Amino acid sequence: MNPLASIGRGFLNFIDAVGRLALFCALGVKAGFTGPYYPKQILRMMIEIGYYSLPVIGLTAIFTGGVLALQSYSGFSRFSAESSIATVVVLSITRELGPVLAGLMVAGRIGAAFAAEIGTMRVTEQIDALFTLSTNPFRYLVFPRLLAGLTMLPILVLIADIIGVFGGYLVSIEKLGFAPGPYIHNTLEFLEVRDVVSGLVKAGVFGFIIALMGCYHGYHSTGGAQGVGAATTNAVVSSSILILLFNYFITEMFFAL
Repeated sequence: MNPLASIGRGFLNFIDAVGRLALFCALGVKAGFTGPYYPKQILRMMIEIGYYSLPVIGLTAIFTGGVLALQSYSGFSRFSAESSIATVVVLSITRELGPVLAGLMVAGRIGAAFAAEIGTMRVTEQIDALFTLSTNPFRYLVFPRLLAGLTMLPILVLIADIIGVFGGYLVSIEKLGFAPGPYIHNTLEFLEVRDVVSGLVKAGVFGFIIALMGCYHGYHSTGGAQGVGAATTNAVVSSSILILLFNYFITEMFFAL
């Protein structure tokens, strides 16, 4: 019976973790419906997520678009289907690669930063000090980060879509010898509003997940510097897994039929 007991124990621990995460999420969202608000804190988080993530998002997007054009050409040239490269690049970037890669990059940068910052505040008892000052940590720490993640990542993904498509355009024109006019025509002809909207919806969900997991693991960190390091690792890993998981469900919601 020992193997069954260990399986049951693991399942119960999983359910317990999901319940604690759901309660934490509910408290963070609830804090947004009750005052007071902290505009400076919200603005600081938006700048941290949006502005300071632009370089890494831009570099990731432009090289992803260029590599996608090269790989598509090497495959499609065998079937004399080079004219489809523009369509493949724009649909792949807007539907999948833009939001997913941007989400993973931001998870590595912002999720770790949130977990480290809040985790340090937890182990140094700064969060306890907020309670003594009658300041709700969920209003001051969690909600601004959730709101910033929810609003800033779609903007980053929209910029990444533009830069990624431009990267594919540059490689196709300069390296592969495509004519600019037909390439742009093929890009715009098969692009639909649903393709862009699905990517932006994914980005909003991913941004919320990144901020939530960073805050959650940082808030519950224990054990000094070692605990903060573990919380940072857990935040990045859990964010990345949930991004890939929710990416499938949102894709199925938009494109299954």
